[in-house]
Amino acid sequence: MSNIRVSAVEYLNARPLVYGLDARSDLFDCRFDVPAKCAAMLHDKSVDLSLIPSIEYFGHSDYRIVPDIGVMSTGPVASVALFTDRPATALRSVAVDVSSRTAVALLRVLCAQWFDIEPTFVTLRPDLPAMLKRCDAALLIGDAALYQEHETNGLDKVDLGEEWTAMTGLPFVWSFWAGRAGCIDTNHIDALRTARDNGIQHLDQIAEDHASAEDDDSLAIAKKYLHDNVSYTLNDHARAGMKKFFSAAADLQIVPSGGKLHYFE
Repeated sequence: MSNIRVSAVEYLNARPLVYGLDARSDLFDCRFDVPAKCAAMLHDKSVDLSLIPSIEYFGHSDYRIVPDIGVMSTGPVASVALFTDRPATALRSVAVDVSSRTAVALLRVLCAQWFDIEPTFVTLRPDLPAMLKRCDAALLIGDAALYQEHETNGLDKVDLGEEWTAMTGLPFVWSFWAGRAGCIDTNHIDALRTARDNGIQHLDQIAEDHASAEDDDSLAIAKKYLHDNVSYTLNDHARAGMKKFFSAAADLQIVPSGGKLHYFE
């Protein structure tokens, strides 16, 4: 066994996957960041294992996926959404946050195959008012989307997880653990599964630790999100959703065609 460098997404939805990992310093040296940074650290070998956005897997034939574990949704995900005051089918421009390539890739697939539109994409910082000054809609991810009080601003929330499942009937896999072949052994995999299982058993505690103690509304949103919107077992149904998404992304030349998913033994 050896201690490996690990990067994990700092968002609420990843917290159940790392529950108690900080106590396993014999196996893991953990750090947290935004999705794009987690992927970048794996790509440049600053870390050995990372919870990466699913689109970041392609182009790296030496990567392997930790089996059975991921962040996925079936139906509404709540934390990845378009905010707009017009129908999705009428959008001409969309402001997107550069920190989430997976959400942008999913949006491109939905625009082409579901909304039947070809909007212009403009990369901006995740500032909703500024984004909507420039474009017809804004794509937000993570806590910015989850806690957004859109209705008070007269905006609709178009949930990308919900739209994906409506189009395909399948879950969407947002992220998973990945690293280079040989970087972990069965002890690491067992510990990651144990962390996931313990996290699922302590969802309310995770929500309470994440949300403001003085804000009952944010706590209720966090609890509902962890219990109802996201799940953490990468089963056959979820893997079918992954394959569907990667095939659609390859059709749009977002990822290379013919890519295969490889798992740690």
